[in-house]
Amino acid sequence: MLKKISLFLLLVIFLTACSDDQATPNDRFEAFVNDWNGQNYEQMYGFFSNEAKETFSATDSVERTQNVYEDIGATNIEIAFEPIEEEAIEVAFEEGSATIPFSVGMETIAGPISFDYEATLTLEGEEEEKNWFINWDSGFIFPEIKDGAEIRFSTTTPTRGVIFDRNEMPLALNDEIFEVGIVPEKMTGDVEQSKKKIANLLGMSVESIDKKLNASWVEPDLNVPIATITKTDEALINSLVEVGGIGLRTTTGRIYPAGEAAAHLVGYLRTIQADDFETFEESKYGANDLIGARGLERLYEEQLKGEQGIKIYVSNGNEDDEITLAEKPVKHGENIRLTIDINVQEKLFNSYQDDAGTAAAINPKTGETLALVSSPSFDPNEILYGTSADIWEKWDNDEDQPLINRIVTPVAPGSAFKPITAAIGLHNGTIDPNEGFEINGLTWSKGPEWGDYEVTRVSTSNGPVDLKDALIRSDNIYFAMQAVEMGADAFVSGLEQFGFGADFPYSYAVTASSISNSGNLDDELLLANTSYGQGEILMTAIHLATAYTSFLNDGNMIKPTFLASEETAQVLQEGLITPEQVDIIQDALRAVVTDGTAKKAQAADFPISGKTGTVELKQTLDESGEENSWFVAYPTDDQDILIAMQVEDTHNKESGLAVQKVTDVLMDYKK
Repeated sequence: MLKKISLFLLLVIFLTACSDDQATPNDRFEAFVNDWNGQNYEQMYGFFSNEAKETFSATDSVERTQNVYEDIGATNIEIAFEPIEEEAIEVAFEEGSATIPFSVGMETIAGPISFDYEATLTLEGEEEEKNWFINWDSGFIFPEIKDGAEIRFSTTTPTRGVIFDRNEMPLALNDEIFEVGIVPEKMTGDVEQSKKKIANLLGMSVESIDKKLNASWVEPDLNVPIATITKTDEALINSLVEVGGIGLRTTTGRIYPAGEAAAHLVGYLRTIQADDFETFEESKYGANDLIGARGLERLYEEQLKGEQGIKIYVSNGNEDDEITLAEKPVKHGENIRLTIDINVQEKLFNSYQDDAGTAAAINPKTGETLALVSSPSFDPNEILYGTSADIWEKWDNDEDQPLINRIVTPVAPGSAFKPITAAIGLHNGTIDPNEGFEINGLTWSKGPEWGDYEVTRVSTSNGPVDLKDALIRSDNIYFAMQAVEMGADAFVSGLEQFGFGADFPYSYAVTASSISNSGNLDDELLLANTSYGQGEILMTAIHLATAYTSFLNDGNMIKPTFLASEETAQVLQEGLITPEQVDIIQDALRAVVTDGTAKKAQAADFPISGKTGTVELKQTLDESGEENSWFVAYPTDDQDILIAMQVEDTHNKESGLAVQKVTDVLMDYKK
C-alpha cells in the first residue's frame, strides 16, 4: 500500500515538474493567436500538428487563408479565447490533448462577420521536447467551409440617380441603349472589309476592333462588345445590321435628353481614371466603372452613384444550401431634383444661336434658379455614344471654345453693374438721386494726377445729370465721379455687402466674384472704372442676377437656390437699400427701356424693366478692344423671372443684340 502511494506521489511530482517546465496549451495557443491577429500566416504553420501538416501543405493553408481574407476585404481581424483552467491543463497533460474554444471577428466588404470555433491541441514530440500543436483545418477560416465548401461573393450594381428639373423632366437618366457586338464566326465574306465598314460607321479604328476581338477570353461563337449607340439613330442601326456578324443587345446607359442646352450644367460620365481617386474613394469603384466628369454628374457624384450591394456566402454547388455570412444591401443612387425649368433652359440656350455667352434666369422673389446657360456647347450624348472619331479635336479647335463652362466663370459686368454702384451710394448717403452733375462733352478727367487718362461716355447730356438720367443713358462719367467722391473704402465696403470677395453661397459651385486682382481699389483710376463695371471687377451671371433681387424685394438680396429641396425666399443680405430707394432704381430701370438704351424691349406686349451693359475688352486703360454685351431684365409688373444675359463679341453685330434675345425669351415665357 505504501509503495503504491509513493508511486502516485512521484507521478504527481513528475507531471507538476513537466507542467512547470513545458509550455501549456494556453501558452501555445496564445502564441498562435498572436500570429493570427498579426496576419503572420507563414509562422502560424509552425504550430500545425503532424496530422494537420499531412492534410494541408504550408502553401495550401497560407494561400487559402490569405486569398479568402483578401477576396472578402477582411480587416480588423481579431481572435480571442478564454484560457482553460488549471485542472483542465493537468488533464490535458495526462491525456495529451486539449480543447480551447475561441471566437473570430472581422470587418469585410459586406459588413462584420463573427463566429465561434474550437481548437484541438495535441502533445507531440520526444519526452524532453514535447510541445502542443494545433489540429488546424479550414474551419479556422470559416466553420462553414470545413468540409470543402467555398467562399464566394456576389455584387449588385446600384442604379445611378436621375437628375430632374423642377417639373420632374429628366436632365440625366438611365435609358435603353444598344451594345454593338461582333460574333467572329458569323462574319462572312471579306472580313477585313467588314471590319473597315464597322470602324467607319462607329468612328473607331480597325486596330481597336482587332484588340477587342483578340482578347484572351474571346471564342468564335461569343459576342464581343465593341461599342454602344443610342436607339434613336435608325440610319446607323440599319447600316450596322447589314454587316455580317454584327449583333445588337439592349442594355442600359446614361442619356441626356436636353443635349447641348444643359451640357455644361449637367455634365456627363466617363470611364474612371487614376486621378479621380484624389477626390473619390478608390474602393468604391471598379476598373471600368463610369464616374461624373463635369457639371452636376461630377459635383453630386457620391449622391448619384449609390453604393454597391455585396453578399459573402458559402457555396457547396447547390444554390438551395447556400449560407450567407454577411450582406450589405445595395443602395441605389439618389435622385436629384433641381429648381431649373428645362423649358426656360432650352429657350435661353437656343436664343444664342451661333453667339457665345452665358446667362442665368431666376425667380427674383423666391431665389429659385430657372436656367443656367453656357454657349456654345456640346452634346454629352455624342461623348458617350457618338460615331465621330475626331469630335474632341473639333471641339478643342473651335475658336468659340464650346468646352468652357461659362456658367462658373466670372466676367466683367459692364454697365449692367451701374445699379449696384447706385445702390451702394444711395445706402451710404454719398449719392443724392436728385443732385445733378454738370458734365460737358464725352470725356472727363479728375485732373493732372490722372495723366492722359479720361473716362468716356456714349452721349452728351442737355443739362445736369442726375441718377435716373445716368442710368437711362448709361453715363460712365456720372458713376466715375460718384465713386471717386465716395472713396475706395466706402465703395469696397458696399461691394462686400453685395457678396464680392467671398464664396458665393450656391449649391452649384461657381467661382467667387472679385473686386480686383488685389482685392482693393486703392488706384483711383481703377476705382473710377470699377464704378461702371469695367476695371478688374468680375462676376458670374448668377451673381449679377442675384444682386438685382435686392431691387425687387424692398432692398433685401434673396439667396439663390438650385436644389428643389432648398428653402426658398431666404434673405441673403438684408437692407442693402431702403424701400424708397428701391422705388428710385425700379423707376430708372423701367425708363431704360422706355427712354434709354434698351428700347428694343418695348417689342414685348407687356412692360419690361432692365439695364444694358457694354464691356470693352482691353489689356490697358488707354486702348480699345472688342466688346461684350449684357442685358439684365424682368417683367415690370409680374416680377416672376429675371434674366441676366451676356453675349460675347458684339462690336461688329447688330446693336441691342442682348436686349433682343432676352426680350424674346421673356415674351416666350409669358405666353
